Amino acid sequence: MIKAVIFDFDGTIIDTETAWYNVFRDAYKEHGVDLTLEKYSECLGTSLHSFNPYTHLSTHHNIPIDLDEFRIKIQKAHTERMEKEAIRPGILNYLETAKEAGLKIGLATSSEKAWIDKFLDLLDIRDYFDCFCTADTVKNVKPDPELYNQALECLGVEASEAIAIEDSPNGSRAAVAAGIHTIVVKNAITSQLPFDKGHHTYDSLETYTLSDVLKNFTQKIG
Repeated sequence: MIKAVIFDFDGTIIDTETAWYNVFRDAYKEHGVDLTLEKYSECLGTSLHSFNPYTHLSTHHNIPIDLDEFRIKIQKAHTERMEKEAIRPGILNYLETAKEAGLKIGLATSSEKAWIDKFLDLLDIRDYFDCFCTADTVKNVKPDPELYNQALECLGVEASEAIAIEDSPNGSRAAVAAGIHTIVVKNAITSQLPFDKGHHTYDSLETYTLSDVLKNFTQKIG
């Protein structure tokens, strides 16, 4: 029996990722550098350790930039783009359905709590969640399964009793590694990336209800 649904945040609940890539890509072009999606995808759904788009121009292309000014410029441009973004299609319905069915709802994100807090309040969805697992609460973010393992413990359920909703390759790897039933709803950016196996893929959560999704795992809400 499924007892919990665990959501990723960036790219899943609200598409922050497409805006980040477009902003960085445009900024790199100003310096004559082509930031490919393949390269940028190294930091999608995980930390900036493997690829830090803020410092890459100076560390790998030897372009002298003021890192503080560059960061401020990028974040300002991203904020402006995000003012036009809304919660992704179907997400609110899934949150409402899960809550009404008595399922526990968790959030497992590689982002820091301060980052997600402003969007949870902006979208008015904070009260749906029973548990928040962020980069601040673990040693290793996705694709390591620690965030999902922590969410399972926090919600008091076994991996077989939960469903994870993801959008990125790193995120789906983490959920699958934790042994959780995983569905992937790609966004404009992640739809262009290669994924591992072990999950179900949906074009949109608007097309399928939560009950429809659970049928893939031969389970019922309860």
